[in-house]
Amino acid sequence: MHQQEIPTKAERHLRRDLARALRGFRMIDPGDRILVAMSGGKDSYALFHLLQDLARRAPVPFSLVAVHVHQGQPGHDPAPLVAWLQARGAELHVEHDATYPIVMRTTPPGKSPCSMCCRLRRAILYRVAKQLGCTKVALGHHREDTLVTLLLNLTFSGQLKAMPPKLLAEDGENVVIRPLLYCAEAEIRQLAVTHQFPVLPKGLCGPAPDLQRQAMGQLLDALEARHAGAKAQMLAAVANVRPTHLLDVGLWERLGLPLAAEAGEGEGGEE
Repeated sequence: MHQQEIPTKAERHLRRDLARALRGFRMIDPGDRILVAMSGGKDSYALFHLLQDLARRAPVPFSLVAVHVHQGQPGHDPAPLVAWLQARGAELHVEHDATYPIVMRTTPPGKSPCSMCCRLRRAILYRVAKQLGCTKVALGHHREDTLVTLLLNLTFSGQLKAMPPKLLAEDGENVVIRPLLYCAEAEIRQLAVTHQFPVLPKGLCGPAPDLQRQAMGQLLDALEARHAGAKAQMLAAVANVRPTHLLDVGLWERLGLPLAAEAGEGEGGEE
């Protein structure tokens, strides 16, 4: 390992959860060249750290290229990230694309610029992936991101969906993978402290947070504080779907479901 020989308990858990996602959804194929999106946050550092460690010992050969998008935010300095990647012998590409002025100019007063900023950054990553000959784009979304997205869709979109672990991008060419979807944010935070990731400062895009996402995150934390293990159970539920107990008529028809079985239903609140 880069800084210590024996991994901590948190790192062992993260390795296990990463491997579970990679195997379960067949995220990596032999010979893949994977673009790892490096924002400079703890999650992107953890993603690169774990994938690079895996690449050294995995039976399936694959390579990584770290890509950081500099969108022209005032005061943004990626030098600590660049130095960290260079010290690890990583292939690195910094893409300069000044989309920050566009984001701030088109974001209504009091609204969060995060959504538009992310869309533009994702488009840049897709373009760079093709330029660099990458076969996959890896993003650092973790367990809590998955659950917050689930709650946001339930509450504001009327949809029962979380984050897809593997998807074909809108451009019809790039394949996006999310290897950290089973990984707990608390353990990623521990990893960041253990390895002293030089996390870049946040808040460069303005003061307005994504209030809806923030509220869902707080709700998750409250549930976990009240019922230890709630987050793990919610994640397990996303991977343990009972189509007969959902109200999607089209899904029933596509699966040819005649009716649900009463045995073992386990719902609460019925009379």
